[in-house]
Amino acid sequence: MDLTLDGLRQRVAQCTLCPLGSTRNHAVFGEGDPAAKVLFVGEGPGEVEDDTGRPFVGPAGKKLDEVFAAVGLTRDELYITNVVKCRPPGNRVPSKDEMAACYPYLEAQIALIKPGLIVTLGNIPTQWLIPDAEGITRIRGSFLPWIGGVRVFPMFHPSYLLRNPSRAKGSPKYLAWQDIQKVREWMDANPTA
Repeated sequence: MDLTLDGLRQRVAQCTLCPLGSTRNHAVFGEGDPAAKVLFVGEGPGEVEDDTGRPFVGPAGKKLDEVFAAVGLTRDELYITNVVKCRPPGNRVPSKDEMAACYPYLEAQIALIKPGLIVTLGNIPTQWLIPDAEGITRIRGSFLPWIGGVRVFPMFHPSYLLRNPSRAKGSPKYLAWQDIQKVREWMDANPTA
């Protein structure tokens, strides 16, 4: 089977493999550079994302854009998606069954985009891709080996940064600033990854 990102997007739009498909307004497939070196993976769409069909466009998405801009990155040179493509009601954490139902889509996105680095935003996507990973506060900012030479780089979820606005040394925002600089350095050092 010859699958493209557009073909996969159409499958996701029609998906009913888990109950989330019956409660969504829009499936939120992902967007960005289809040949991005870096793939950002969140947990699942929120309310604004469900309304628009676009990933990370609500308050957390605006914070993520600020993080990107701090090191001169734009969404056009990255790819952004989530573990689950439909909003869990009330923005609850997606269940293991929901993530398992949606994982083949994320796997296919990874296979089609071929990133060298996957930045996981928060505990849920980090521990989904690396089940034995420690909590985000312990492993954020680390390059972890994954499948086929790809690295996983956990960062705090931007919604966590919204809840913790301090920029003091050691604060989540301070650490996120350090982490996004590492992502930028990795991109600059791996122009063909």
